[in-house]
Amino acid sequence: MTERTTGLLYGVGLGPGDPELVTVKSARLIGEADVVAYHSARHGRSIARSIAAPYFRAGVIEEKLVYPITVETTDHPGGYRGALDEFYEQAAARLAEHLDAGRTVVVLAEGDPLFYGSYQHMHKRLAHRYPTEVVPGVTSVSAAAARLGKALVEAEEALTILPGTLPEEELTARLASADSAVVMKLGRTFPTVRRALERSGRLAEAYYVERATMPGERTAPLAEVDPDSVPYFSVAVLPSRVAAGASAPAYQGPGEVVVIGTGPAGPLWLTPEARGELAAATDLVGYTTYLDRVPVRVGQQRHGSDNKVEAERAEFALDLARRGHRVAVVSSGDPGVFAMATAVLEAACADPYRAVPVRIVPGMTAAHAAASRAGAPLGHDYAVVSLSDRLKPWEVVAARLRAAAAADLVLALYNPGSQSRTTQVGLARDLLLEHRAADTPVVLARDVGGPTERVRTVKLGELDPAEVDMRTILLVGSSQTQAVARDNGTEVVWTPRRYPEA
Repeated sequence: MTERTTGLLYGVGLGPGDPELVTVKSARLIGEADVVAYHSARHGRSIARSIAAPYFRAGVIEEKLVYPITVETTDHPGGYRGALDEFYEQAAARLAEHLDAGRTVVVLAEGDPLFYGSYQHMHKRLAHRYPTEVVPGVTSVSAAAARLGKALVEAEEALTILPGTLPEEELTARLASADSAVVMKLGRTFPTVRRALERSGRLAEAYYVERATMPGERTAPLAEVDPDSVPYFSVAVLPSRVAAGASAPAYQGPGEVVVIGTGPAGPLWLTPEARGELAAATDLVGYTTYLDRVPVRVGQQRHGSDNKVEAERAEFALDLARRGHRVAVVSSGDPGVFAMATAVLEAACADPYRAVPVRIVPGMTAAHAAASRAGAPLGHDYAVVSLSDRLKPWEVVAARLRAAAAADLVLALYNPGSQSRTTQVGLARDLLLEHRAADTPVVLARDVGGPTERVRTVKLGELDPAEVDMRTILLVGSSQTQAVARDNGTEVVWTPRRYPEA
């Protein structure tokens, strides 16, 4: 058996602050260590040391790792990051001397060592050189939830952990889309975090926890907290909506209708704003197929209907809003492109719905999703036309196709066919061939983003209407559109941004 020649390195989690929340293993390792290292600011006080002090043995060597800076102001030639990197290298070198001498080194970490912990910087510099073990600890996230007595997540909810140092726009987007969330590192970031919570519509749900399980602990609704009183050791918590659903009071705000674009398929193209609005609604209204894409939430009412009753669906949503409900009307793609926004606004501009607030939340369009799969066929001017003659005469459709084709615009053709409409694709193809060469690229994109997605390119003269259904969108190139086979075996379709001079 080979005798060990170096010491052991331990990254030891101490929990959120209460020495009684230090794990049995962590306490044992601290008590057995030859060297105990801990970080501190230049004032010399270390919260980590104060937590672990009851477990120190007499004569243990203490290594105080004092940060040279704690704010992003420094004259170091490498700036703030350069100053910290130099500090971490020097601190790691000090610990390496002990390890090389065969000593066991315990590096203390508040909370968990690998959760926003300073220990991580020692780990990445030393763990590949010395035998190392990381001992987990109770995080401040778990402590905050426990002190509030509120669940963080339930059922299929996902918990989002955010640093308060993120830009306000990023915080706002992530908070809007989160089921539940915890924002760390408050202190001087608190005003930004509060604004992000307010902009995302989540401020009323948010709680503030300061120094959880430590002396001076404080909890409060976040909206009531004085920004000047917030230390670094505090977090913002958005608890589980599902867990609160059974006992939460009914929505008390003014009724409104929000028309939400969910993109062409599943959640990958759902915007953070749309996620947030869907989660905040008391009622979801929409075509049943589109409603099925939205996760079920406790306490939320779902009102599905057939795809051909847009006007009735819009009035139903507005009636709910008049009774004080917060209604999300679910639309595929972008709600303003051949979708529900028009139906809702048309009804909302007439009595008795003129006073009902209505907002539109955009979504990824089917045309843009299909174009991204093919390459860049919409790289220059293009027109969007619905081939459906259910709400307008075919003569109008044909006139618009001729005008767009004569102008040499790329065309995105929506609603090309259905069980009751089988002739439009053939008629459109023949009309376009009067203006376009037979080898003009046409992208056929079906169920983009869905489980049966299929995207391929054919020539306009070979376009077969039998291969097109209601779930297909057609992108017809202009005279300049290229379909090019690349060396990797793929074909890309693109329209150049320059147009030749006459």
